[in-house]
Amino acid sequence: MREPSTAIIETNGGGVSSPPPQALLERLKDYGQEDVFSLWDELSNEERDFLVKDIESLDLSRIDRIIRCSLRSQGLPAAAIEPVPESNVSKVEERSQEERERWWKMGLKAISDGKVAVLLLSGGQGTRLGSSDPKGCFNIGLPSGKSLFQLQAERILCVQRLAAHATNESSASSVQIHWYIMTSPFTDEATRKFFESHKYFGLDAEQVTFFRQGTIPCVSKDGRIILETPYRVAKAPDGNGGVYSALKSTKLLEDMASKGIKYVDCYGVDNALVRVADPSFIGYFIDKGVTAAAKVVRKAYPQEKVGVFVQRGKGGPLTVVEYSELDPSLASAVNQTTGRLRFCWSNVCLHMFTLDFLNQVANGLEKDSIYHLAEKKIPSIHGYTMGLKLEQFIFDAFPYAPTTALFEVTTILIIT
Repeated sequence: MREPSTAIIETNGGGVSSPPPQALLERLKDYGQEDVFSLWDELSNEERDFLVKDIESLDLSRIDRIIRCSLRSQGLPAAAIEPVPESNVSKVEERSQEERERWWKMGLKAISDGKVAVLLLSGGQGTRLGSSDPKGCFNIGLPSGKSLFQLQAERILCVQRLAAHATNESSASSVQIHWYIMTSPFTDEATRKFFESHKYFGLDAEQVTFFRQGTIPCVSKDGRIILETPYRVAKAPDGNGGVYSALKSTKLLEDMASKGIKYVDCYGVDNALVRVADPSFIGYFIDKGVTAAAKVVRKAYPQEKVGVFVQRGKGGPLTVVEYSELDPSLASAVNQTTGRLRFCWSNVCLHMFTLDFLNQVANGLEKDSIYHLAEKKIPSIHGYTMGLKLEQFIFDAFPYAPTTALFEVTTILIIT
């Protein structure tokens, strides 16, 4: 590792140049990250200014805490897990017609009363689909040519009309579901322009709020920040679990409270069949009186690559274990009474939260600061190099929930 020079140096152009800002260099040394200035001598003045501003924009103490906690947490033995108790799951075959009608009416009433918001996780690009556009802009091949964004907007309009009719509102426009859309720095501008060019697909512009999730530096396996270019830190979105800190930093949790919102329906953009603001799910959630809920699909076979809901120890909270982290013997274990897989409830990123719970999570996740580590090829000054992206997942909130319920559905279609 080359130590950054602290003396005035001669630039390639023959002029005299100053060293890196001493105070910033000392802060970087405190966290063992001074290597980000290793190519300082080779940069133009403009590039140096860019690098300094890029580093100054980072909360170095927070990032250091995240890196240390996350690296330390890897390889620790997993807590004992148990199948989700039957009482926590509403199964398709066990629901009565009376329950369905009651939940449907409860959900429509909550929507009509303005207590429900929809939260869309839409920070990803359609790179695996051969597109650099936001995934929600993608034409999934329907005869109508409709994008995922359009399908979801039209479903919101439909539910608004249903709620207005069910509660005898004089006009469908008197019922509005506010739509909060989380983008990333890589999709934000394109997403906003897409909505503007399509006149918000019939929704009022005022009922749609865009906000950006955060980014976090990519690091080497020993926790050193990677440079994408000699004057730019390599960063990646902080995962769909970044929604909690993003809602907090943008003060949108306060915005929801000011609108009288009590319940937040949260989903990922890539589900082509998602029932946005599903009245039955909302009614079930309210009826159960829980703080968090999720729609689940019964796992098709032991090796299916889906995370599953589990209980963390006897009587512990529900959480999600990714398929890559579930022991094969547990993945294949069968309940002899039901004939189902013991760990069968797949997480499909369709969640419901109370606003009060979201406020608690926004503080709790940040306090713990443990991120998942994904080993990826990172663009760097040495070409693509293996490094770590740090991210949190939306389901990281569930262990914080004092009460959780699962709602079985039968069909989803994820566009990957």
